[in-house]
Amino acid sequence: MRLVAFASILAAAYVGGVALAAAPQPQPQPQPQPAAPSATRAPTVADAVPDARGVRRMVVLRGLDKITGRAIDVLAPAGVPVRFGTLTITARYCYTVPPEEPPETNAFLQIDDGRPGEEPKRMFSGWMFASTPALSALEHPVYDVWVITCRTDQPGPAEKALPTDLPPPPANPPVEVPPPAVRPPGAAVPPAGTPALRK
Repeated sequence: MRLVAFASILAAAYVGGVALAAAPQPQPQPQPQPAAPSATRAPTVADAVPDARGVRRMVVLRGLDKITGRAIDVLAPAGVPVRFGTLTITARYCYTVPPEEPPETNAFLQIDDGRPGEEPKRMFSGWMFASTPALSALEHPVYDVWVITCRTDQPGPAEKALPTDLPPPPANPPVEVPPPAVRPPGAAVPPAGTPALRK
């Protein structure tokens, strides 16, 4: 008896399922697709705000995500906010010493942490130094940021040009030879290899 009841329930479910499948189903409306994100290009020195002398500068930073262990280079043109994770980094100024001096790069940075739904919080504002990153460091539980170098649109130091109106140096400069020492007659000549005594 139970087997007959179970079979009849299965048959009814099958017939009902076929009837439901044959009935027109409401078609899901296509959801509007969000616009594809536009391709962004990497920032360049040309994007930087020029300083008082008209020089455009860009700081090259290294950012470390402590959770994933992933480190990437962050290019931050002066005066242009850039994003690294939840951080917004704004470089205000950077400077690299000339190559003939001991290497050093300085950058003045302002770093804000802007999590979704929260007001951005200033995490760092000050100078960072490439040679001593721990001296003035960002204190953040997820990210580390430090300075690598500074790029500018200013050409490198020019070699000092020699004046063109001077004559070229001589190919073989003359060598002055001192005159030989005069010995009084009858003075003994010291043997070779012994220093001469002076009176």
